[in-house]
Amino acid sequence: MLRRGSDGRWRPGAALAELAGGATDPLLDAASSVLPRLRDITGESVQLYRRDGMQRICVSAAEPPSGLRDTVPVGARLPMTAGSGAKVLAAWSDPGTQRSVLVDAVYGERTLLEVRRRGWAQSVAEREPGVASVAAPVRDSSGAVVAAVSVSGPIDRMGRRPGARWAADLLAAAEALQSRL
Repeated sequence: MLRRGSDGRWRPGAALAELAGGATDPLLDAASSVLPRLRDITGESVQLYRRDGMQRICVSAAEPPSGLRDTVPVGARLPMTAGSGAKVLAAWSDPGTQRSVLVDAVYGERTLLEVRRRGWAQSVAEREPGVASVAAPVRDSSGAVVAAVSVSGPIDRMGRRPGARWAADLLAAAEALQSRL
C-alpha cells in the first residue's frame, strides 16, 4: 500500500489507488476540460505535471490532432533538472529539494528566483533538442503549488521566447485549474 520514494519518504502506492476505487482527483477532473481548451488556443501539446521526489510525472496531457508535436505520455517520469515544468515545480519546492535538484540542473538558483518573481518559466532546447516550452504553477486552495501546467512544441513554432507568447494563456489555465480544486 505504501512505498518508499527515492528521498526516503513513504508515499501511497498503486495498491492504495486500487483500494480507493471510485475516488476522483479534482485536479485531473479539472484538467480534462482545461487542458484541451489550452491546446486549442495554442495549437501545441499541453501537459500537467506533479512532482514526485526528484522527478516530475505527467498526470494529464492534451495533444493536437495533427502536425509535429511534443508528446509526453501520461505516466512519463521526467527529471527535475531541465524544462519549464521542472523549473516551476522546483521554484516552489522546499529548500532541501531545491538544493538537491540544483546539483545536476541546467538552471541555477537565480533562475528559480526569476520564475517565482515572474510567475512562470520557459525552456528552449533544455530537455529535448528542438523543443521549447513554457509552464505555470497550479495552486491548491491554500496557495501551495501542487502541479505545473505546460505548453510545449517545436522551437520553430513556439519561438525562442515562448513565455512572451503563451504565459498569459498558461496563467489563465492555471487559474482555471485552481478554481476547481
